[in-house]
Amino acid sequence: MKKILDTLFRGVEILIAFFLAVMIILVFMNVVFRYLFSRGFAWSEEIARLCFIYLVYLGSIGAMRDNRHLLIDSVLNRVPPVCQKIIYALVQAGIIWLMVILTQGSWGLVLQNLNDNWVATKFPTFLVYASGLITGIAIGIIALANLFRLLILKMPVSELIAIRDDSEEPLFAQIE
Repeated sequence: MKKILDTLFRGVEILIAFFLAVMIILVFMNVVFRYLFSRGFAWSEEIARLCFIYLVYLGSIGAMRDNRHLLIDSVLNRVPPVCQKIIYALVQAGIIWLMVILTQGSWGLVLQNLNDNWVATKFPTFLVYASGLITGIAIGIIALANLFRLLILKMPVSELIAIRDDSEEPLFAQIE
């Protein structure tokens, strides 16, 4: 299970790098062509926009996995361990609730835009909203895993909120 999840998150990181590279190349190419020939490519703007959207959403999945999202832990560190667990569980439950809302809203927008296409590339517009669907599901699963680690594996909150480096064990290492 650990190897599968590590491979999956490694794939997400590779996708992020790919989207960033494509976005940079297309935007740079468009700037050069507009400067030299007073014309750009409309399709490159649409593809760069789609790459940027997925870059941000996939990056938020990676940030959630590594605990790199904004966390104000000054109160959490000053309360007793029992209160820490309650607060952490409530935060994770809130994240799950918000991800359910994001997933439902994204799914509705995907269905609503199934037959619409972008002007220049003719790509389906639902690809934009599918990023919210992917993110909502992925972050919801990560938050559920955090609750599992807190309640079932009895991990201390200080360990759960620690920012993980690439050299440390990943999120699901203790589940095997």
